[in-house]
Amino acid sequence: MFAAQIDFFGHRILDQLEGFGRFVRFSGQGFNWIIRGMQTWSRSRLLLPQFYAIGTRSIPVVIIVGGFIGMVLSVEAYDQFALMGMEERLGGVIDVSVVRQIGPVLAAVMIAGRVGGAVSAELGTMRVTEQIDALRVMGSDPMVHLVVPRVVACLVMVPILTVFSNVMGIFGGQMVTVHGYGVEVESYRQFADQFTEPFDLMVGLIKSIFFGLEIGLISCYKGFYCSAGAKGVGRAATESFVISFLAIIVTNLALAKFLKDLYFLIWGPYTLTLT
Repeated sequence: MFAAQIDFFGHRILDQLEGFGRFVRFSGQGFNWIIRGMQTWSRSRLLLPQFYAIGTRSIPVVIIVGGFIGMVLSVEAYDQFALMGMEERLGGVIDVSVVRQIGPVLAAVMIAGRVGGAVSAELGTMRVTEQIDALRVMGSDPMVHLVVPRVVACLVMVPILTVFSNVMGIFGGQMVTVHGYGVEVESYRQFADQFTEPFDLMVGLIKSIFFGLEIGLISCYKGFYCSAGAKGVGRAATESFVISFLAIIVTNLALAKFLKDLYFLIWGPYTLTLT
């Protein structure tokens, strides 16, 4: 019985390693076609529909979520800041939190949930119904026609949606703090400008680029290699979101540490004078 358990876990580990190696090879093929097949995947009939489905149709949900997150930050933090007589400084905390962490992560999670699962289900259905094999028979590479346009669309649109999320998060926090709690708008904006630097905006956008790449690759990979049947397609869509979410969280931590150390290396420790 003990030997059977070891054999079971050993096979599971080997399966996971095999899957990771297949994903690395899949990603390498995608990057290769991004460079080699630009004349094909950049055609408007392939790329523009993905921009619309991934980016334009995601704007409403990203705007709503971003705005309410800014409001929640203001509601939760105002009392603590007011006890110390620092409610004017709340704008700086909200803005930095939104542009560095919350905005990029929330936008990426929304895209992973709304788009990642749909992409996996779409490609999985095409695989189950042998449409991908039909493309190969006709001499077309499915990577350049199906995968690359979706990956490029995620890579481009997630940073753009992050900007929407950031703007609405900042606006929501200011609206509640200024109009709800009566903080002077001039003081609020003054400390928000003092806290927020151009590097903070760049950090959020850099993170969103990595998030978009991960969402595109993972969702396409799960759809491309889903198991047969409706159950396999549903499992691929679910795994696409779960793995994308985990990848976003882990990447966010790694990039936060790396970019913070990079800031210290170039400009030194943070220096901020509050007046």
